[in-house]
Amino acid sequence: MKYQYKSNKNWVICLLLCIFLGYLGVHRFYVGKIGTGILWLLTVGLFGIGYIVDLLLIATFKFTDANGNKLS
Repeated sequence: MKYQYKSNKNWVICLLLCIFLGYLGVHRFYVGKIGTGILWLLTVGLFGIGYIVDLLLIATFKFTDANGNKLS
């Protein structure tokens, strides 16, 4: 079993950012995913689909930071 490091980014903060500003990609900037954050910003959360997928991933604890670590 591969050991998974914990990120120093807070899960609750990421979830709240995604709920309220997810269509702008703010939650992606928060976890260090700058490239996809810019993509979300320019395409309004990948036309809403990426926003919903990210919201589900964060809510089910499967969203990771830029280094692949799970949020704490």
